[in-house]
Amino acid sequence: MNRRDFLAVTGVAAGSLLLPGVSQAAKEFELPKLPYATDALEPNIDAMTMEIHHDKHHAAYVANLNKALASAPDWQGKTIDEVIAGYKKLPEAIQSAVRNNGGGHYNHSLFWQTMCKGGTKPKGELAKAIDSTFKSLEDLQKLIKTAAMGRFGSGWSWLVLTPEGKLKVASSPNQDNPIIEGTGTPLTGIDVWEHAYYLKYQNKRADYIDAWFKVVNWDWVSDRYNTVKKG
Repeated sequence: MNRRDFLAVTGVAAGSLLLPGVSQAAKEFELPKLPYATDALEPNIDAMTMEIHHDKHHAAYVANLNKALASAPDWQGKTIDEVIAGYKKLPEAIQSAVRNNGGGHYNHSLFWQTMCKGGTKPKGELAKAIDSTFKSLEDLQKLIKTAAMGRFGSGWSWLVLTPEGKLKVASSPNQDNPIIEGTGTPLTGIDVWEHAYYLKYQNKRADYIDAWFKVVNWDWVSDRYNTVKKG
């Protein structure tokens, strides 16, 4: 499968439509606003963690990404999806910076959108696909938790739409993601870097994961699934 076909199947461009303020072409990337107040996910994710996570960590990824791309003017104006999918074509001196910070920008932009106060349940075609692939939402959550718990150190656990149009659970280290790895399009994912949970949960990653399930915005993820499937 060539790159054009891969992007068409995985819906990288289509998926971008659901990351407002992030995936449009621009000379410099900007920190997107949270779609809710920093305390909206209490008590599952505390306001202080959200504030530091978004305003400090995510902001640093954006700043460092723009700094790295300043030396590659031909890449300014590309979407974040294009940048992280094609980072190996960049000058070798900035590839790692773009991979790490571009991945961090994309991952967090998706992360904020896939949460909401109170959480929701999968709907429509995604609900059918989850039941068909995993038997139930509860079984899917067990797989996501296993992948998240099994990720040594820092990283993410993902629900992915593969190039073949199938759902799967995967994990990736650091700020990598399925687009960088060329394995599909992430629909939702949980950040298991310690800065995502340590203030409230300390070393209890499992408790944080269980709390995250209570705030997943499956309505948004369901809409994203439909858009990505359409290509």
